[in-house]
Amino acid sequence: MFYGCTIPFGFQLLLSIPTAMILRGSKLGATLGTFVTNHFTIFVIYPVQCWLGNRLLGGSLSYGHIVAALKEVVQEQSWESVMQLGGELLEAFFLGGFVLAAVCVPLTYFAVLRFVTFSRARREARIARRRARRIAHKEAKIERK
Repeated sequence: MFYGCTIPFGFQLLLSIPTAMILRGSKLGATLGTFVTNHFTIFVIYPVQCWLGNRLLGGSLSYGHIVAALKEVVQEQSWESVMQLGGELLEAFFLGGFVLAAVCVPLTYFAVLRFVTFSRARREARIARRRARRIAHKEAKIERK
């Protein structure tokens, strides 16, 4: 999730999977966390994080200017268009991404933790029910004899 918020789309997996390997974390979880930014969500998330970063830096970029600049990058898909964004917008992108990550990562962690704990408890309860049925079935067989 951290890289999904802070690193530009396309480079996230290059960093998230090796980081998961180094930290002995879930490579699947690291991959899924980068999906927060995808072909559909970047048109909302990137302008918002740039606007937020710009405000925190005390910048003067308007939301409309940010949207227009990012739209140009998406249309041209070249390093030249990225370099034309300028340092102010790039700084705003990364700062806004870190702020977004600081909020979203803990929320995501606890949501996933709750889901995994719930799923494991359900699975263990299902296994316990099966075992109880098997034992009851065996005991019923023994009583019949």
